[in-house]
Amino acid sequence: MSRIGKKPIPLAKGVEARIEAGMVNVKGPKGELNQAIVDRVSVVVEDGNILVMRQGDDRRSRSFHGLMRSLLANMVVGVSDGFSKSLEVNGVGYRAEVSGKTLNMSLGFAHQVNCPIPEGIAIQVEKNKITVQGIDKQLVGSMAAKIRSYRPVEPYKGKGIKYTGEHVLRKAGKAGK
Repeated sequence: MSRIGKKPIPLAKGVEARIEAGMVNVKGPKGELNQAIVDRVSVVVEDGNILVMRQGDDRRSRSFHGLMRSLLANMVVGVSDGFSKSLEVNGVGYRAEVSGKTLNMSLGFAHQVNCPIPEGIAIQVEKNKITVQGIDKQLVGSMAAKIRSYRPVEPYKGKGIKYTGEHVLRKAGKAGK
């Protein structure tokens, strides 16, 4: 039995879950999320908990058991608390600003990098910190990774975009005489 999959998912205060037509709908104070149920897994809502049970004991059923439980748990946390990722922009002349539904960044290129902000994501910029917030954990993580991919941190001077708290191994460079 999956250790992750067999744990019940407690519904936070103000969060409700419904199962209809092969979909799980989770609604909370921050919004609403939907997830399709895999055919090898069944989902039941009872006593303020979401229970995920697998229908078979084959390899794919076991793997989907833990996956569905993790996805549903992330949905409950997302609609109640939300998710956020923080990034730091380091470098002389490197800066970012939000204008409308676009994140505009100057990252040392000959042109300015314009990144469209998808629906359901909020981005805040304070000095050299970019904060990506939203209720969908996958969307927040992929947006933060996309922003970071425009100019990853280089190991010699440490210029670029990195996650807050990320440790970058620095190289010595050339030894001059």
